[in-house]
Amino acid sequence: MAGYTIKRLEDVEDVLGDYPGEMRMMTSELEAEQVAFTHRRMPQHTGGKGSYGHRHKTQEEIYFVASGTLQFKLDDDVVDVEPGTAVRVAPETWRSVWNDEPEDAYLIIVSKVVPGGSRDDAEYLPDFWPL
Repeated sequence: MAGYTIKRLEDVEDVLGDYPGEMRMMTSELEAEQVAFTHRRMPQHTGGKGSYGHRHKTQEEIYFVASGTLQFKLDDDVVDVEPGTAVRVAPETWRSVWNDEPEDAYLIIVSKVVPGGSRDDAEYLPDFWPL
């Protein structure tokens, strides 16, 4: 058995279905045991604005804006985040991300692998970020 895994982005399922953009959770496909890795492409007017926010009980997340400018709502704060910027979000912090710009934004999300999956660690808040 090799001590590495290589996986092309297009070989990983897009979990968004009909929602615009892409969200590819690479962790399982990479057979990662410790580090969770997600790639997201966000066209204009996609993300959590007008929808729910989420937080984790134990999971810290790092969001890296690879391209585009994104708005983050972190608890009651809304901040614009430019390309090449990382945002660390502690557990228990409500969060959501939105692309208000005309060009697609690319976002990388990194965290630890949580036993049982991150959904078991997550809580969701409807109407977190009204339009």
